[in-house]
Amino acid sequence: MTTELENLQPTQYGLALHTTTRELGLAISNFAGETRSQVWDLDRELSSHLHQYLVEFIKPQTWADLAFIAVAKGPGGFTGTRIGVVTARTLGQQLGIPVFAISTLAALAWSQIPPNPNYEREEKRGDQVIAVQMPAQRGQVFAAIYQATPDASELNVLLPDTVMTPEAWEEKLASWNTDYQLIEAKSGLAATVTSMLQLAYLEWQQGQRPHWSEALPFYGQHPVET
Repeated sequence: MTTELENLQPTQYGLALHTTTRELGLAISNFAGETRSQVWDLDRELSSHLHQYLVEFIKPQTWADLAFIAVAKGPGGFTGTRIGVVTARTLGQQLGIPVFAISTLAALAWSQIPPNPNYEREEKRGDQVIAVQMPAQRGQVFAAIYQATPDASELNVLLPDTVMTPEAWEEKLASWNTDYQLIEAKSGLAATVTSMLQLAYLEWQQGQRPHWSEALPFYGQHPVET
């Protein structure tokens, strides 16, 4: 038995915020042909300018047009991640709409999978296993492994976001019993804000409506050694 997916009304939009790096990534879409996104390199000015960029970016839409918000929950920079999650939670609370906290690593993995069901190419769109790694503090790495469903309607988590030593990660990959594509998260991650918005919409279509209070950051490590 298949579940019938819900769709947004053309006048409803999803908004995504990516703030886990020095860049700010914003995306908005009604998933009916109207989508736009933009990335700014704000570095330390992120906290003081985020609201201004948000207000300008959503125009001509208004806050009342938003049906849900997606936010990158990390891993990533401690301060940027916290600012993004707090902003999304505040908007979700004030607007009374769901907030989807999406993994930075999951968004990067999804960006490697053609999202359009009509996308044509010889190899399978889904079924591919994607391992993602990102440098962490104190010589460790953030790591996760994902796999898209054959119809690319969902991203399954095979190994949840975690932090480990490079040696442990190499051992994990060496013992993995299927082929995989390895991706290293370096720069330009804010550009995956569109993939993050797509992942949130897939969950929204399946009827998920997470309360804003459920949106929590994933830091993985303490910001300083204790």
